Amino acid sequence: MMDLVRRVNSTYTQVNRNIEILEREGILETKKLGRMKMIQLKREDQKTKAILKALEILKRQEVLGSLYPPQKTFEDPRNFEANS
Repeated sequence: MMDLVRRVNSTYTQVNRNIEILEREGILETKKLGRMKMIQLKREDQKTKAILKALEILKRQEVLGSLYPPQKTFEDPRNFEANS
């Protein structure tokens, strides 16, 4: 679990709280192995599938957004260029 805490740059308490929520919702399952806590995503759960689909959509939008940055509009005077 500490590996996950480091990866998301958070605290143990915050990560553990979120894992408990996701476990109650049936999205994750945890197993204790000695002092280690193993966390596994339940990929067949409908909630998990919905979350993964939403993340994929957001990822695609981010990629598309970097390919097609928002165009400037003239509604904001700061966007108006003198050469236009």
